[in-house]
Amino acid sequence: MKTKYFIPFIMLALFTSVYQAAAQETQFFRIAGPAATAITAIRADGTLVWNNALAGTNYTVQMATSLGGGTNWVDYVQLPVTDAVNVNRIIDPNPPAGMALIPAGSFTMGDTLDGEGDAIPTNVTVSAFYMDKNLVSYSQWQSIYSWATNHGYGFVNAGSGKAANHPVQTVDWYDVVKWSNARSQQAGLTPVYYTDAGLTQVYTNGQGTPYVNWTANGYRLPTEAEWEKAARGGLSGQRFPWGDTISWSQANYIADPLSLDRTGCSYDLATGMGNDPTFDDGVWPFTSPVNYFAPNGYGLYDMAGNVWQWCWDWYAAPTYPPGSPYLGGTDPRGPVGPLKYRVLRGGSWVGYAESARCADRYHYGPVTAYYFIGFRCVRGL
Repeated sequence: MKTKYFIPFIMLALFTSVYQAAAQETQFFRIAGPAATAITAIRADGTLVWNNALAGTNYTVQMATSLGGGTNWVDYVQLPVTDAVNVNRIIDPNPPAGMALIPAGSFTMGDTLDGEGDAIPTNVTVSAFYMDKNLVSYSQWQSIYSWATNHGYGFVNAGSGKAANHPVQTVDWYDVVKWSNARSQQAGLTPVYYTDAGLTQVYTNGQGTPYVNWTANGYRLPTEAEWEKAARGGLSGQRFPWGDTISWSQANYIADPLSLDRTGCSYDLATGMGNDPTFDDGVWPFTSPVNYFAPNGYGLYDMAGNVWQWCWDWYAAPTYPPGSPYLGGTDPRGPVGPLKYRVLRGGSWVGYAESARCADRYHYGPVTAYYFIGFRCVRGL
């Protein structure tokens, strides 16, 4: 994105500057907080410089796509403040191909909406990272898989997909970790996963828990905290990446207004029952193309529905063990394992509306490979 101009802007002594960034769509940003601030620069790399902040407080960058009447500003990222002058990169004009920058900041992870019991809300801070805009498609999987199997990699599952532009599925956790390493090596990046603590032997075969080089620039699975921050797209306290209700125009899932333990699910606004007839052609799986629906506030597709997405973390419910993101902190990476299950997020075409919520958690053993499980990758900056 490229900065075009600044617009001075005052509202209720909270918002003092707005800037417009031009890319595939226009975006306007402003800063909200406990005291008036001033945006002093927006650099070519998408870094925002602003001052007059109150140290020890939180400010929120908000975004809108127009400044017309009735503009709806939405939260984009929450910034914990330690100094009066702040420098925060909020966009990237040239991200890696097919990826989007998820800006550094804090957010409320989890919620207890609709009886959710294993995602007790807490404040988590996450460093900036890149995430695939789309689920890994079947064609993308096949391309890397072919390269990998010709370079010494071994997989338990070959992966499957309904069509080239549908998400890959029927891949287990170990498969996608190895595939991520192969993607890194093919691209000339440093792999993330290894078989030894010294990080000298790249993880290419087997089903052992890998060691992780968190500073490597290669592809990896998102942590659970990274996934949820990205899924929310900057919004706070909403069920879904776009708001509090869901319909077939927003995600691929099983519609059933009575699915919450058959007591009623008023936020499911689908016009029918069961699978969306757009994708139900009588031949399983009823997946949808990877960028069929509108993206969230960070430009990410299918963060709700279609296929469940593997995350790095071991799964644990309350009482949370050390390392759990639900204990708060900065860049949590999940409990120290090995435990029994790995985390999945996002819901799927065989899941009801409640499983597509941003805070909903699912889990399977890492050797599980089903026709409703896929993934996407992230990269560090």
